[in-house]
Amino acid sequence: MTCDRNENRILNNNNHKSFFCFSLFVFFSSILKADPNWCRSPHLPNGEVSCRSPRGGAHRGLLGTRCEMTCDRGYRLLGRTSIQCLANRLWSGSAYCRRVRCHVLPLIPQGRYFCTQSFFVDSRCEFTCRPGYRIEGEHSRTCLHRGSWSGVQPECSDTDPPKIRCPPSRLKVAEPGKLTARVSWDPPAATDTADKYLNVVLVDQQPGSEFKEGLHVIRYKVYDQARNRAACKFIVRVEVRRCPELPPPLHGYLICSSDGNNYGAECEYLCDGGYERKGASSRVCQFNRSWSGGPAECVPMQFKFSVQTVGALLDQFYEKRRLLIMSAPNISDPDYQLQNIMIQKSDCGLDLRHVTVVELLGSPPRETGRIKENLLQPDVIEGLRQAFRISRFYFSLVLLDKLGIDRERFIVPVSSEELFSYIDSFLMEEEERERLVLHRDFCD
Repeated sequence: MTCDRNENRILNNNNHKSFFCFSLFVFFSSILKADPNWCRSPHLPNGEVSCRSPRGGAHRGLLGTRCEMTCDRGYRLLGRTSIQCLANRLWSGSAYCRRVRCHVLPLIPQGRYFCTQSFFVDSRCEFTCRPGYRIEGEHSRTCLHRGSWSGVQPECSDTDPPKIRCPPSRLKVAEPGKLTARVSWDPPAATDTADKYLNVVLVDQQPGSEFKEGLHVIRYKVYDQARNRAACKFIVRVEVRRCPELPPPLHGYLICSSDGNNYGAECEYLCDGGYERKGASSRVCQFNRSWSGGPAECVPMQFKFSVQTVGALLDQFYEKRRLLIMSAPNISDPDYQLQNIMIQKSDCGLDLRHVTVVELLGSPPRETGRIKENLLQPDVIEGLRQAFRISRFYFSLVLLDKLGIDRERFIVPVSSEELFSYIDSFLMEEEERERLVLHRDFCD
């Protein structure tokens, strides 16, 4: 149905349609004159809102106004790119500018890197190597606006020359509990057919000093008065009694004394957050090159899911696990189904990062809260929703750290790569990140 704005034509038309249209026109005209800001002026942090109003000019809240949403450099738009002021005084959608992050750069063996702005756009990461190593490749990489890194990952190449070592070669066994052995020898006899005075120079380690495990080449040089020279060398080999390398437990790690597997070394079993030790707490490398006792295991901690309060539930995860709360109006919600597929495929990666998924689905009286197959009590579900302001009416994803603090929210499904990048960058400690790098292939 269309209405002619010519009032005289409407009044001259006796049919009911013309009268209705005229009334509707007068009604909306009076409202717009009384309140030209029909919708609240849109705001987009870290972005720009460009609006076109039916009246033209700088009006941003008139009925029918359409606004285009764009984000600043370094931010990605989530939600609607274009919204319109509707008759119900609401905009037709919403948008959010999320800061673009590049993935966490892997650590390079024998090196490290420092970034100017963490892993955000325009951040420049400079690579350095340990003393004795040099960079092979580019010295820096920059996070580009697309969320990818410039260049390729460099490597640290070893530049140290091999050690050199000197009278008859000999083997020395290190004492139990030590990684070195004291080695002595007589200096070489130097003779010369012409000169009686010879300058004998020991190039390497002194006799009677402590030698580390392995092969050592000891060199002597002898000079006559004419500066002619001769050289001799011999090898010192130091052996340390060792046990087989002790593998860390699944979902855990080892802290060992001394060199880790030499005679007398003690290794303590420790478990990752969310797991507890089952078996001996430590083992000792014995003289016969075997370990005392048997291996320990790290088994999942037993949590009580039948608790009646949200505090009782969260206390069990405190400093042990991170929580990822996924909420949806129902199980058929398309955002939930997409996110659920991605969560299932990344289950191993979540476990390595000590993340437990909590699902809140539906509304009372058929509301469900669960951790895998374990159902939560209604009071716990309600407590989670109130504590972290989680709605039942739209999909959302809330990430809690190990202290139960709300650290990040997602209003649309998020890929495992983006989720892992955020956890690795902002929630994991350096020790956790190093262990993650060592065990990343576990999920392949």
